[in-house]
Amino acid sequence: MIARALTLAIGITGAAGMSQFPEYSQQYLQRLAGSVEELGRIVEDFDRSAKAEGLTRDEALASMTGSSFVERRRTDMSRAIARHERLSADLQALRGAGPFTRAYQVARFDDADLMRGTAEDFRPALPLTFEGAVFAGAGLVIGLLVAGLLGDLLRLLSAPFRRRPA
Repeated sequence: MIARALTLAIGITGAAGMSQFPEYSQQYLQRLAGSVEELGRIVEDFDRSAKAEGLTRDEALASMTGSSFVERRRTDMSRAIARHERLSADLQALRGAGPFTRAYQVARFDDADLMRGTAEDFRPALPLTFEGAVFAGAGLVIGLLVAGLLGDLLRLLSAPFRRRPA
């Protein structure tokens, strides 16, 4: 009886957790778009400054030498440009994707700052959408499978310690 209740609790927990993915991914996507837009402004501003001096982006970055501050700014700008390129590619891949396709693209949800910000502001809600119901069902099945595997593992590990009938 306790094992069934525990299995059901794990299954329901899986359902509740997985049902939140569509909304979480939507909020992550919104933050991603905002970050790409803001980083784009920074990169465009840098490119305009470089062009005004008759330099390409790479030439402008290479010319940023002479003091530790300027070299730090070069490193910061290089990092911002690389992040803009990476996040732009993620945004392009995720923007046209629906919640089910986004689940296949979950590796693109890898920016630590965006994940942290999304998680801090995210508030779980009852998913009343088809996508939420499907993810809840998948979470229930996964939770039940995990509970079953844990039960099998516990039985296997405790087998040597059980008393055998005489």
